[in-house]
Amino acid sequence: MTPIAATTLYIGLFALLMLILKLNVGRVRSSRKINLGDGNDEAMTRAIRVQGNAVEDVPVVLLGLVGLGLLAAPVLLIHALGATFLIARVLHAVGLGGMPGAGIGRLIGTLLSLIVILATAGACVWYALT
Repeated sequence: MTPIAATTLYIGLFALLMLILKLNVGRVRSSRKINLGDGNDEAMTRAIRVQGNAVEDVPVVLLGLVGLGLLAAPVLLIHALGATFLIARVLHAVGLGGMPGAGIGRLIGTLLSLIVILATAGACVWYALT
C-alpha cells in the first residue's frame, strides 16, 4: 500500500464515521421530536456535541495525513496515526454520547485524539523540513 492509498483509506473510514454521527443526530432529533437546535434535551445536546467534536478535530488530522501521504511518509506512520485516531474518535463518541460526565471512553478518546493531533502536526513539520 502506498502512503497516499493509506491516507485515502482513512479519509473513507472517517467519512463513514462522520455519516454515522450525522445519522445519530437525526435519529435522536426524530425520536425526541426536536425540529431545530437541541430543544434543551440532554440526549440531543450530546448527539450534537459528539458530531461537533468530530467536525472540529477530524479535518485537521485528515489534512495532516494527506500531507504526509503526499510527502511519502512511511505507510506504517500513516496507519499508526489514522488507526489510533479512529479508535480515539469512536471511544470519544461512545463515551460522550452514552453517559453524563467525563466517562472513561470520553477521557481516553480525548487524550488519544490530542496525542494524535500533536503527533500528526510534528510529523508534518518533520517531513516537510527533511
